Amino acid sequence: MEFQTPEDTVPSSFVTEELSRQLIGRPPATGAWRDGDPAGDRKFAPISNLKLESGRTLASARIAFESWGELNHEHTNAVLVLHALTGDSHATGAASKAHPTEGWWSDIIGPGLAIDTNKYFVVAPNMLGSCQGSTGPSSLDTNGREFGALFPYLTIRDQVNAQFELSKVLGIKTWFAVIGGSMGAMQSLEWAIMYPDSMKKVAVIAAPAITSADQIATNSIQVEAIMTDPAFAEGNYYDAKAGFGPHRGLALARRMALLNYRSHGELNDRFERTWQSQVSPLGQGGRFAVESYLDFHGNKFTRRFDANSYITLVEAMNSHDVGRGRGSVEAALASVKATSLVAGIDSDRCFPIGDQQRIADHIGGQMIGGGLQTIESSYGHDGFLIERDLVGPLLVQLLEA
Repeated sequence: MEFQTPEDTVPSSFVTEELSRQLIGRPPATGAWRDGDPAGDRKFAPISNLKLESGRTLASARIAFESWGELNHEHTNAVLVLHALTGDSHATGAASKAHPTEGWWSDIIGPGLAIDTNKYFVVAPNMLGSCQGSTGPSSLDTNGREFGALFPYLTIRDQVNAQFELSKVLGIKTWFAVIGGSMGAMQSLEWAIMYPDSMKKVAVIAAPAITSADQIATNSIQVEAIMTDPAFAEGNYYDAKAGFGPHRGLALARRMALLNYRSHGELNDRFERTWQSQVSPLGQGGRFAVESYLDFHGNKFTRRFDANSYITLVEAMNSHDVGRGRGSVEAALASVKATSLVAGIDSDRCFPIGDQQRIADHIGGQMIGGGLQTIESSYGHDGFLIERDLVGPLLVQLLEA
């Protein structure tokens, strides 16, 4: 069902009247998973006294995660899979009341698939600061109120440290592989630098070694779109009734992001200058189909995500610089010991393929294919989610190397 399918994982498509009717009704103040909601396949790992780079400490936190397969007796078959900015722990499986969307890598993770759950114990955590079960701005503080805008500033390294603490809870000293795409690949790359002896293999797909000025600029406009929504109320909107939260700002931020996640060719070829209806968009009050596509997915997004979490995670992305405090980007990359897969998408305008080439040129250890692996796709950045037939074999090469 289209409404339950993550928009990042499928090609762009026209918005039908049937789809539009599925979003009738006011969006909630937050689309976050809250205590008391059905847990579904989520499990929860407590984390105590997590020290952050900012100097603050999260005295009590938790990481929501899902897992598939069985951990062997030696604890040597564990694979950590890290999601992108707006993903969550539901990497594979059906949508339900507990999980608002289908798994974002259901054709990659499972029995007999690229990440074979008959062989591997696969763990997918919801990243710290997000809103689908892990501690984030929509979580309650020690006073029983949502953190809101008072939630601590996080970096990619903070999120990796939280995942390292999850490893301890699970009793996993060494991951067989740490795999990530997009923001998840920022984390997998940091894993390989921060904890080189706690992993054997790493996949870095469609992510840079640093978040560039161009990328920070795009992110800043999305944050501003949320914060200038009057209903954002300086981050204190959790008591607002449905339809009175910052859904307009969050939907606008999502629309901006979607333009970066898809290639111009994919949008042009899919929609051209098609009208959404019989009413002309040329001064007659009608709309172009591509406008309705962005509106629909922006509206849909507000029903599964939280505005404060979006800001928290975008700011964490902006922190990404593997060379920070390590001499240089090149020196940090050279310190990697794990066998690596470095892959980029030739049509990616969010993190252009030159970003992955820089990683491939300097990363230490053995590299699958001897260099950068290029995914040829018309879909842009989201190709790492859509092009399963191309991504899957690359992951098999890494896992079997």
